[in-house]
Amino acid sequence: MKLSHVALLGAFALTSACSILPKAEPSDVYRLPSSQHSAAASQGTPQRWSLRLSKPQASEALNSPKIAVIPQGDLISSYKASRWSDPAPVLLRNRLLDGFQRDGRVTLLSTDDSNFQADLELGGSLQAFQTEYQGTAASVVVRLDALLVRGYDQRLLASRRFEVRQPLGDVSVPSVVAGFGQASDQLTTQVVNWAVEQGQKVVPPPRP
Repeated sequence: MKLSHVALLGAFALTSACSILPKAEPSDVYRLPSSQHSAAASQGTPQRWSLRLSKPQASEALNSPKIAVIPQGDLISSYKASRWSDPAPVLLRNRLLDGFQRDGRVTLLSTDDSNFQADLELGGSLQAFQTEYQGTAASVVVRLDALLVRGYDQRLLASRRFEVRQPLGDVSVPSVVAGFGQASDQLTTQVVNWAVEQGQKVVPPPRP
């Protein structure tokens, strides 16, 4: 009887604890939108070298599905009840992959989710993927310190900082998300052109 009494008390305690825990707040989950659905392929020379795209490194504040915002000064916050479908570094890597595929000059593409070896690897550090306020004016800021390295020995071949600021006329979350898509598209175009240009310099053409 004593054991049964103790068990009942334990069950009651668990039930009571569950009833007083705060309920998880539902979140709207957003994909990173793209405005390049009708983008034409590049007319440049197709490249025969292969490229592996790696997720850029990021701070803890950016390496999460939260939609980051800096409302003032150095305070990093996030939009309530809204999040990305993946952490920001994954979103940007996938957008870059899509950009190379649409461009068409580099066809031998892979990501760091696989173990395929490639001639070159594109990675770097994601320094900003957030909304920033200056007074009442808001902009989406995407900043990537890109690194291009040789695949077989990880030798650094080229580096460059890319930054896009997309002004926001509307600061509702759907409009902010659209701004992230526009900024990411602009940055992707710049990175793709740079990487192809650098790859042409560092990878010797095949022998005839």
